[in-house]
Amino acid sequence: MAVDLPPNVHVSKHPCLLAKLSQLRSGTTSAKEVKGLIHEISLIVGCEALANAVVAVPGPTDNTPLGFPYETTQITPETISLVPILRSGLGMVESLQTLLPTPVPVHHLGLYREPTTLHPVEYYNNLPNHVASASAEAPSSLAIVLDPVIATGGTCAAAIQTLREWGARRIMVLGVLGAAPGVARAAAEWPEGVEIWLAGVDEELTDRGMLKPGLGDVGDRLFLTIGK
Repeated sequence: MAVDLPPNVHVSKHPCLLAKLSQLRSGTTSAKEVKGLIHEISLIVGCEALANAVVAVPGPTDNTPLGFPYETTQITPETISLVPILRSGLGMVESLQTLLPTPVPVHHLGLYREPTTLHPVEYYNNLPNHVASASAEAPSSLAIVLDPVIATGGTCAAAIQTLREWGARRIMVLGVLGAAPGVARAAAEWPEGVEIWLAGVDEELTDRGMLKPGLGDVGDRLFLTIGK
C-alpha cells in the first residue's frame, strides 16, 4: 500500500514483521498471543529504530573468561528513557528493555481520548522534574515513546508536546500500527526532533476514531477488558 508520509516517519518492510502484523489483526488471536505478538513486533521495530538512533562507542577495557583483555562497547546517548503510554504501551516495554544493553528509566504517561471529542486527556504523568521544582534530575537526551496504535494522532502529539516541554532533546515514537492522517499529525508536532517508527500504516479511520481494518483496542485485547 503506497501511503505518502512525512520524512520523519519510517514504516518497516521486514517480511517477518508483516506476517506477525497480519496475525495480530485477526479477531481470533487470543490475549496471550496478542501479548507475544506485540512483544515480537516491538523487538523488530525497536531494533530497526535503535540502529538509527544510537551509536556504538568504545568503553573501558575488560577481560574475557580466558583472561584476554578487550575493549568493551557502549552506546550513546547515555541518557535514554522509555515512556509507555498507558495502558497499551506497557506491552512494548519488555522488548525495548531486552534490546537496550543497560537498564534505563521507565516514565509512564497516562493519556486517553475523550469519547465525544476524541481529544487527548492526561490523567497521569510521572516524568521527573515535569514540575519545575519537583526534582533535580535532568531530562533524557532520547525519550522513546511506546504506543502500539496511532489513530487520530492526538494522544501521540500530546505526548510529544509533554516530553518536549520536559526538555527531551530527541523523541523516538515506536508503534505497531498507525492511521496515515494521525501519523502525519503526530510527525508534524516537532518535525526536527521526532522520528516515528511503525510496523504498518492503515489509510482510514472509523467515525469512532478506530483504525480500519486496524487491530481493535490493543489495551482491551492485552488486558481482557473488551466490552467494559
